[in-house]
Amino acid sequence: MTKSQSKRQTLFGVELDPLTMDETVQRCLQAVRDGEQLEIGVVNAAKMVNMRRDPRLAEAVSGCDLVLADGQAVVWAGRVLRARLPERVAGIDLFMRLLAEAESAGISVYFLGARQDVLDQMLLRVADRFPGLKVAGSRNGYFDDTEQAAVADAIGDSGAQLLFLGMTSPKKEIFTAGYGTRTGARVVHGVGGSFDILAGVTRRAPAIWQRLGVEWLYRALQEPRRLGRRYLTTNAAFLLMTARELIRPAPSPAGSANRSN
Repeated sequence: MTKSQSKRQTLFGVELDPLTMDETVQRCLQAVRDGEQLEIGVVNAAKMVNMRRDPRLAEAVSGCDLVLADGQAVVWAGRVLRARLPERVAGIDLFMRLLAEAESAGISVYFLGARQDVLDQMLLRVADRFPGLKVAGSRNGYFDDTEQAAVADAIGDSGAQLLFLGMTSPKKEIFTAGYGTRTGARVVHGVGGSFDILAGVTRRAPAIWQRLGVEWLYRALQEPRRLGRRYLTTNAAFLLMTARELIRPAPSPAGSANRSN
C-alpha cells in the first residue's frame, strides 16, 4: 500500500486520493525516477454518476493507483459529505504540468487519441510550446478492441515514460485497465478532450467559470445538441446522489485494489 492510499477519502463508495496538484506532479515524477508504474484516474460529477451505472467503468477507475477529483463538484460534495479533498486536480492542468516537467527533465512522452487531424494539429502546438519535449510517438484514438494489444505493444516499443490518452470515457479507462501495464509507460494519464483543447478545436472555459464549478456549462454552450441534455441529466443525478449519501453512505465498490502495485 502506498503512502497516498493509506490516507484515501471515500466518496460515493469510491476511494479518492486527497492530493494537491503539486503533490500529484511530484508523485508522477517519483514514479518515473523509481521505475514504478502509475495509472491515474480522474473523476467529475458525470463520471461518478456513470460509475454507478457501469460496473466495468467503476472497476477500471477504482483500480487506478491515483484517483483524483477532476471536477469542482466532486470537491464540494466531499466537503458536504466529510470526505475532504484539498483541491481540484483537473486532468488538463495536470497534463500541461507534466508536459512542462517532461521537457525540463528529458522524459519521453506518447500521445494516444483524437482524430488524426486533431492529433497532428496538437503535435504542432506542443512542439511550439515545448520545443525541447521528447515525443516518443503518437497515434490517433480510432482503433477497435481487437487492436488494443498491438497499440499497447507499439507504445512499449517506443520507450515512452509518460502516456497521455486523449480518448473519451469509458474507452480510456478500459484501455488503461486492460493494457496500461503492457505499455511499459511509467505514468498513464487519461486526459479526455484535452487534445482537442490544445489543438484549438474546442475552447476551455475561462478561469472564473472553472472556479465557480460551471466549466461543464461552458462546454455545453459550445455543443448544446451533443452535451446539453447529457450534462443536465448527470448533474441532476449527482445532486441526488449527494442528498442520498447524507442519509445512507454507499459501500466501497469491489475491485478497488490498484493494478500496478
